[in-house]
Amino acid sequence: MTGRPASAATGHVLDGVTARRRFVTVSFLFWLPIGMSLAPAVLLFTEGGMGLAAIAGFFAAHSLTAATMELPTGGFSDVVGRRAVLAAAGLLNLSALTLLGLGTDAWVFILGMALMGSARALSSGPAEAWYVDTVHAAAGPEADVRTGLARGSSAVSVALALGTLLGGALPWLLGLGPDPGAWLTDVTSGLVLPLSAPALLGAAVEGVFVLHVLRALPEPPRPKVTLRGVLGGVPAAIADGLRLGARDTLIRRVLLAASAAGAALATLELLTPGRAAALTGAAESGAVLFAGLACAGFVCSALGSQLAPAAARMAGSSERAVLVGLGAGATGLVLLGITAVTSSATDPLATATAAAGYGLVYLGLGIAGPNENDLLHRRVDSSGRATALSVQSLALQLCGAGAGLVAGVLPLGPLPWLLAAAVLLAGALLWVRRVAPVAPENVRLDRDTHPTALQEAYPHV
Repeated sequence: MTGRPASAATGHVLDGVTARRRFVTVSFLFWLPIGMSLAPAVLLFTEGGMGLAAIAGFFAAHSLTAATMELPTGGFSDVVGRRAVLAAAGLLNLSALTLLGLGTDAWVFILGMALMGSARALSSGPAEAWYVDTVHAAAGPEADVRTGLARGSSAVSVALALGTLLGGALPWLLGLGPDPGAWLTDVTSGLVLPLSAPALLGAAVEGVFVLHVLRALPEPPRPKVTLRGVLGGVPAAIADGLRLGARDTLIRRVLLAASAAGAALATLELLTPGRAAALTGAAESGAVLFAGLACAGFVCSALGSQLAPAAARMAGSSERAVLVGLGAGATGLVLLGITAVTSSATDPLATATAAAGYGLVYLGLGIAGPNENDLLHRRVDSSGRATALSVQSLALQLCGAGAGLVAGVLPLGPLPWLLAAAVLLAGALLWVRRVAPVAPENVRLDRDTHPTALQEAYPHV
C-alpha cells in the first residue's frame, strides 16, 4: 500500500485525528437510534396485540437475518466500498424503524426486524475498515489505530446508553402535563402511539447518519463495479477470510474470543431481566430496573474501551490486555453466579455484589474488544479487512445464539452463570501464550485467486 491518504484523490487529505473524529461520529450516530428502540420494543409490540411467542419470533428474525448476511455483506464492502455499504445500512435502519414505529400487523414487525438485522450485518465492518484504511494510507501500516478503535467502541456504548435512557423516558414524558402523547395518537387515528416515538425519532437520526456518511467518509475513486465483478469478488473475499482464520493462529484466537464473548453477553441479556423482576417484585418495575442496568452496562463498556490502550501498555501488549479483560469478565459472571440463589434475592450485599459483577463483565469485554481488533487489523490488509470483521461478528452472534438456547433450558440458579463464566475463562486462557509475529505479506488475503474483482477494486494496494 502506498503512503497516499485515502482521500487524496478528492483533493482533501484526512489526517489521523480527523479520521478518528469522523469514525467516532459515525459510530455514535448509527447506534443511537438502535439504543432508542431497545427500551420500548417489547411494550410497543405488546400494545400492537402481539403475544410473547410472536415477540420472540420478531427478535429471532433479526438475529437470523444478521447471521445469514454477515459474511456476504462484509465481502460486499471489500469489493464496492465502505461508504456505499454504510449508507445502505443507514437507509435499511431508517426503513426498519419507520415500520416498527407505524406497524400494526405481525408481518410488518417481522419485516422491520429483518431489515434491522440486515442493517446490522451491513454495518459490522465498513466504518472500522474505513478508519483503519485511512490511517494506514496516511501514516503507514504501523500507525497506531488502537486509540481510535477504543474511542469508536466507547462511542457505540455511549450511544446505546443514551439511546436506552431516551427511548425509555420519551413515552413517559409524552404522558405528562397536557398529555401530548394522547393528542398524537388521536391526530394519527391511533397509528402513532407514545411508544412509537423513540423508533420514529430514531428513523430521523438515521437520515442524519446517511447524510454524514456520504459527506464525511471520502474514499479513493474505484473502477466501475460490474455485477460480474461483485458476484465473482464477494464469494472469493469470503472464502479468503475464512481460510485466513483457519490458518492464522492469532486470528483464530480472536474469533474464539469473540465466540466466548457472545456466550457471555447472551447469558447476561437473557437472565438479567428475570433477576431484576424478582428483585423488584413486578415485571413492570423490573423492566425499569433492567433499563437502568443496561445503561450502566453500556457505560462500563465505554469506560473499558477508553481504558483499553492503557491496559495494553500496562500489561505489556494487546494480547495480555485481552487476557486481563476476558478474565475480568469471567470474574463478573462468577459473582453473578454465586449470588443467583432465591434466598439472597433481596439481600443488600448479594444485590451489590451482583451489580458489581454485571458491571465487571461489560468493563472486561470493553477492555478486550479494541485490543482484539488492534491485533486483527495488524494481521489483515485492506482487501479483506471488512470481511475479517464480519467473520468475527458472525462468530459472536452464532455462539451467542447457541449459548442463549442452552441458558434458556438450564434450571435457574448459579449453573447458567457459571457455565458462561467457564466459557469466557477458556477464551481468556487462549491468550496466555503469545503468538510469534508474522510478516504482513504472509497474512494478506490471496487475491491471485480472484484478480478481476479485488485487484480492480484496490489498484492502489
